[in-house]
Amino acid sequence: MTLTQSLLIIALLIALSAFFSLAEITLAASRRLRLRQMADEGDPRAEKVLRVQEQPGHYFTVVQIGLNAVAILGGVVGEGSLSPYFAVVFERWLSPEASASAAFLCSFVIIIAVFLVFADLFPKRLGMSNPERLAVRMVGPMLLLITTFKPLVWFFTRCTDLLFKLLGMPLARDDKITSADILAMTEAGAQAGVLAAREQQVIANVFELDTRLVSSVMTVRDNITWFLHDDPESVLRARIIAEPFSAYPVCDGDIDHVLGYVDAKDMFQRVLSGQPLAFDQGLPLHKALVIPDRLSLTEVLEQFQQAHEDFAIIVNEYSLVVGVITLNDVMSTVMGDLVSTPDEEQIVQRDENSWLIDGVTPIQDVQRALHIDEMPHAEEYETLAGFLMVMLRRVPKRTDNVSWGGYTFEVMDVDSYRIDQVMVTKGSGIAKAPAN
Repeated sequence: MTLTQSLLIIALLIALSAFFSLAEITLAASRRLRLRQMADEGDPRAEKVLRVQEQPGHYFTVVQIGLNAVAILGGVVGEGSLSPYFAVVFERWLSPEASASAAFLCSFVIIIAVFLVFADLFPKRLGMSNPERLAVRMVGPMLLLITTFKPLVWFFTRCTDLLFKLLGMPLARDDKITSADILAMTEAGAQAGVLAAREQQVIANVFELDTRLVSSVMTVRDNITWFLHDDPESVLRARIIAEPFSAYPVCDGDIDHVLGYVDAKDMFQRVLSGQPLAFDQGLPLHKALVIPDRLSLTEVLEQFQQAHEDFAIIVNEYSLVVGVITLNDVMSTVMGDLVSTPDEEQIVQRDENSWLIDGVTPIQDVQRALHIDEMPHAEEYETLAGFLMVMLRRVPKRTDNVSWGGYTFEVMDVDSYRIDQVMVTKGSGIAKAPAN
């Protein structure tokens, strides 16, 4: 065999090896969501790739048969074709035995290097650049090879399946997509500049709705503005002017005996039309949606949808009112700082190492602002004030402080046992958990 013939055979083997490498990487790297989109757009090849991904055993068997066969042939042809020429060169300085060994070594290194670059690294990097587009082009020839080498494919596939069963491993790929997978994809998209940071945060907030309890975003009992059923019009007007909200609970005697709620729009319409603001003179009283305080925000949305309401009273296990929530409160949680105003900010950064935080701030928002991955005993509280109570094992007083995660949380203001303001300072304490 002449040198030219040998080089042509080596080039052909490199092309075959590159084909199998490209077929392997494109199938493994192809995203099912993108393939499904291509199939829905009318590309039947994408549907074939999806079916192969569900049962890839035969596909990868052909790939490995091809790669190993080509590698063996490449070594035989390359060593046999190049060694004599290198031996002639080395015999000028070395003995025949030494020159033969050196020629074999040079032939081996050159063949390995050429196959590594052109038959492995280059096609795999090419395949990773656009795996779905290349996978749909490779699937047709690969399916033809699977049919051609069906006996060999069947034998090796059965051997591999048997090994998987002995090891107790699944035969099919698990393609279930979890919320963690989606969040990881959005974070990668934000880092790559495909998604804006705020857009990525909105997506993360949506998935938080399942884990955040209604108590983390409700208006707490002490901040509720409510009316008595027999309040005169002057009281109603004064309270609306002082504390304008979209709805107000209406009670009988005290806040724990809720009769319903009045919508601010109904009150404004009556004022504009000159009608009296009195419940015994036609001011509409709506039936209140009452929900328990252990619901998640996702469950609250379901309750709003079923009741066709956007306002709810929240009660605890003793049927005492602990807060109120509106649909706008839930949506504000999803949108985050996209819809918040400076007056509503619960976390104010004073400088690069200190923050002033309201005690009722949800603990998830505190973690996000301070970049803290986890909090101790997180299942026992919903707010920053709850975190301090759990850590101190008592009702905090001014100047009480707790250190966690490289931050010091110091109580700045307490009003009737309610923690109003907490100063958080970075790097001022050693992270520690409370003693049980």
